[in-house]
Amino acid sequence: MVAHVPRAVAAALLFPANAAACMLAGPIPATVERVVDGDTIRMRATIWIDQAIEVSVRLAGVDAPELFRPKCAAERAKAVAAKAFVEDFLASGAANLSDVRHDKYAGRVIARVDASGVDLSAALLAAGLAASHDDFEWCLTG
Repeated sequence: MVAHVPRAVAAALLFPANAAACMLAGPIPATVERVVDGDTIRMRATIWIDQAIEVSVRLAGVDAPELFRPKCAAERAKAVAAKAFVEDFLASGAANLSDVRHDKYAGRVIARVDASGVDLSAALLAAGLAASHDDFEWCLTG
């Protein structure tokens, strides 16, 4: 038997009115495929029993120095250090994603990433290898 769903309800489910409705709270178990840079990780997320997707994950709440187009040598050095930090942090290969939402770039999501209960964004901030806003000037900080 198929239940009848009013059009307004179906529309609300398919086309949510706010971004919060487009967020997956998690936790979603994931494995690291590769660390792209200090704030982007390619991951395989388990979304259902025996079902996984590979997706680029941008870390929520932080901006790491640019690895591929740094403005100066200091930014490049910090970017290399940030990538190495993330690789070490996720060395076990296992992590959890939470607060997953769309990013402005297709094929990428923004999410919180934790390993062994420790938030990666917070760890990067504490290590001085990321900023909490995207207009941070790495070349002025040396």
